[in-house]
Amino acid sequence: MKQIITLLLAFVCIFSACRPEITLKDNDVLVKVHGNSLYRSEVEKIIPSNLSSADSFLIAENYIEKWIKDVLTFEVAKRNIGKEEEDINRLVEEYRRSLLRHRYQEYMIRSRLTAEIRETDKLAYYEENTHRFILEKNLIKGLFLIIPAESPGLADVKKWYKSADPEDLENIEKYSIQNATIYDYFYDRWIDFDEISDKIPIQISNKPQYLRANRTVEVSDSSYCYLLNISEYLLTGNIAPYEYVDIEIREMMINKRRMDFLKTFEEQLYQDAILKGEVIFFTNQK
Repeated sequence: MKQIITLLLAFVCIFSACRPEITLKDNDVLVKVHGNSLYRSEVEKIIPSNLSSADSFLIAENYIEKWIKDVLTFEVAKRNIGKEEEDINRLVEEYRRSLLRHRYQEYMIRSRLTAEIRETDKLAYYEENTHRFILEKNLIKGLFLIIPAESPGLADVKKWYKSADPEDLENIEKYSIQNATIYDYFYDRWIDFDEISDKIPIQISNKPQYLRANRTVEVSDSSYCYLLNISEYLLTGNIAPYEYVDIEIREMMINKRRMDFLKTFEEQLYQDAILKGEVIFFTNQK
């Protein structure tokens, strides 16, 4: 087989990798096995144009040999599978029908569910379903800094980060541009406390208790100073704030609209088919 494939590959190399300006017809057969044909154009498509002749040859050789083995294995399986072929054909048809249904449903959803979900609708959904939005994480708002230990003016930063005064916050921002390794301002949004605590070299055994007892955190090691100001916190078990679950709510509402639409669409198809006489029920008659 290797010798035959080598001869075939010579043609592939000549017409594709070696002389890319020549275009072959799709019906130019390269190899046949039990009535199954592999065309030169198919082999050419899998060979990148920027490869050397040697690399192109290797890719083509592997592809042709694998194609021949796949065909031979398939033919042997067809001859020996027996009654199981009917089950396979049934499963293939079921998959085909399922795939067609799914593709068409996706098309219908894209074409008909284009309206944006309004903010008022999301708020109403949130208020009616607060039991679905129970926190599994501890959330915080605040300010977090990581500053190299030898940075100048560090004593001033340790005063500024505890303050909510706009002037102090502006000083921190200007300072951080030149000195801070990390500057994260999140007074205006909730984030997972773990995202911050994992970056600080401390062990916290009871995070809810730690948050209740600490509004500022100041830790240093040989390389960095870690500064955290916590303006607000929410503990696990509480209802998640709307702004934290806003995106989740939107996805839940889209999914609900999707299911409602598909249910209505299928029911309408069913009723229309019944009215048009396209569905015929047979009952056993004695």
